[in-house]
Amino acid sequence: MTNSVVVAAYRSRTPGSGRLAEQARALFPNGTTHDSRNLDPYGVYVERAQGPHKWDVDGNRYVDFFGGHGALLLGHNHPAVTAAAAGALAQGTQFGANHPTEVRWAQAVQRMVPSAERVRFTSSGTEATLMAIRLARAFTGRTQLLRFRGHFHGWHDQVTIGASSHYDGTPTAGVLQGIADAALLLDPGDIDGVRHVLATRHDIAAVILEPTGSSFGQVPLDAAFAAALRAETERAGVLLIFDEVVTGFRVSQGGAQAAYGITPDLTTLAKILAGGMPGGAVAGRQDILDHIDAAASKTAGREKIQHQGTYNANPVSAAAGLAALELIEATDPGARADASAATLRDGLNEVFRSENLDWAVYGTSSGFHTFFNPDKLPAHPFDPAAHGYVALKATPEALAHKMRLALLVNGVDLNSRLGGFLSVTHEPEDIAHTIDAFRESIRMLRREGELA
Repeated sequence: MTNSVVVAAYRSRTPGSGRLAEQARALFPNGTTHDSRNLDPYGVYVERAQGPHKWDVDGNRYVDFFGGHGALLLGHNHPAVTAAAAGALAQGTQFGANHPTEVRWAQAVQRMVPSAERVRFTSSGTEATLMAIRLARAFTGRTQLLRFRGHFHGWHDQVTIGASSHYDGTPTAGVLQGIADAALLLDPGDIDGVRHVLATRHDIAAVILEPTGSSFGQVPLDAAFAAALRAETERAGVLLIFDEVVTGFRVSQGGAQAAYGITPDLTTLAKILAGGMPGGAVAGRQDILDHIDAAASKTAGREKIQHQGTYNANPVSAAAGLAALELIEATDPGARADASAATLRDGLNEVFRSENLDWAVYGTSSGFHTFFNPDKLPAHPFDPAAHGYVALKATPEALAHKMRLALLVNGVDLNSRLGGFLSVTHEPEDIAHTIDAFRESIRMLRREGELA
């Protein structure tokens, strides 16, 4: 990309980010602190954000759809959330003790999330899924986990296999073969496969899934599949885990489970839960979470699951999370974000049609995904059910990188798959700007010969 006009325009616009990236390469693997922030030649360095916008160190403003990795349904720097966090910060960052705000935070979760008979806070979504799986094995006395290809449940050893690679079930780098062998992978939506496994094997502790489909519906699943899964797991005495780290409080105020009317045994939460601060949780049936309870475990004569965590229910995260959940409970901002996302998806598909490009944008709730159509099938109208998970998740890396650079030049920031999240703060002018930015970015890539 040395002779690219797009890259040259990006470098010219972001010299401050370029200088910081050079320093970062001597400090961090790959020069970044998160895989999804990797961008060639470098990503932008942001110094402030407000509502749907963020500004980099060179003063460039972006309409932001990265959305704090999905955490910011209320937008950046919401005044009530930041005031709550600032007030908590003034009281102390780490008490090493119980505190009143964690009680109110858990009460909000319990009111909003149907499965939340009990709540245990963690520091992240990865920690939440790790604990949920451990709880499931302890409760059932079984060893195996049933998962779906393409579903992401964090980066711990038990769930890296088959999330974005190794769909054959072989271990990813650094993961032991024995850990890989403790999970079974099925294609997303394969209810017949689920029935067969549950009928022929009696060592399945739990089934875990992203209830709207992998990567917030990039490979969509509907309520009918979740309902069938609930029925089959109940019949087999297998626990059902909804990973609502992304969907929690976004698909509805009570997450996908409330929208679907389906109650899982365990739910994992993070992102919106903590109002943009670090924080996660496992919520679910009391009899299952009693395996973390010292008194209940002693009464039952069993070994208690140990669960430490220096920053569990951190008071600053608890304050921010409580403020965010109370706002979401009272005002339902997801409904407005959903409507804005639908307008954006329609507008971007019209751009693709008018530019004779066989891509498509789709999604549910307040998210959107770009489909690059590797098989060159008819894309307008687009039906994701006509494509397998491999095609839906396929991203031509070099092309997507350059398109993302062009969008940054035109003042829009998306994730590496050219998708993202909307917040309640995205206004019609932000949607219109984004649609125009896509059109101009497509034309920039055409001028470079990247698109036919």
